[in-house]
Amino acid sequence: MARVARLTRYPVKALSGADVETVRVTEGGTLAGDREYRLVDADGDPVNGKRTPRVHDLDTAYDSDSGTLAVETSSGETATLPLRDRPSEAAAWLGGFFDCDLTVERDTELGFVDRRSAGPSVISTATLEAVADWFDDLTVQSVRRRMRANVEVAGVPAFWEDRFVGPDAPAFRAGDVRFEGVQPCGRCVVPERDPDTGERDPGFRERFVERREATLPDWVDREAFDHYYALMLIADVPEDARGRTLAVGDGVAVE
Repeated sequence: MARVARLTRYPVKALSGADVETVRVTEGGTLAGDREYRLVDADGDPVNGKRTPRVHDLDTAYDSDSGTLAVETSSGETATLPLRDRPSEAAAWLGGFFDCDLTVERDTELGFVDRRSAGPSVISTATLEAVADWFDDLTVQSVRRRMRANVEVAGVPAFWEDRFVGPDAPAFRAGDVRFEGVQPCGRCVVPERDPDTGERDPGFRERFVERREATLPDWVDREAFDHYYALMLIADVPEDARGRTLAVGDGVAVE
């Protein structure tokens, strides 16, 4: 049976994700607590994985009760940062790590998702398995960490999420929450990097594009793709389904 297999939030944009059993859909249509914080430099530009591979040198865990961010660097240095209550203090530590002046920004209504007019990202477990098979040295968990999806669906075929884009595409429901496809997620440099070391894999993008085009199911609307360096569905939750709760194990049905 098709079901929600995993729910993942990324409390600080570009940093580590955290799996949860349940999550509320905000009134803005995103997942509560997802990309709630972001780091910006003195010019207001975000500090993220597109900008620097240094994000891979930090392992982080956010405690929503205390509002603190536990960090550990690749060299073993640790700290607990008061992200919510004293963001300037947290920004000073993180600015030292990234070697720039930083500010911590917070948005509890929508979060700092890339496409602020859309909502959660969706991928199937079978898609992650298929992509891992394209590369000799990748595991499913490595692909999962590279793609950074919010909602993972099991019990469906590879690239199931592609069927929800295009003018005649259906929608799907997970539990009580309806999802409507917006677009395939065009990828940046982040999936090309080892999530542990930040090292870029030579030839990753070329191999990915070649295999993506070759394995695109016949039922996919190819006109919905600007290019084939794209994986994962960017979805929208309609207003009448917002405020509801998603849970791991929720059944998934196409509508």
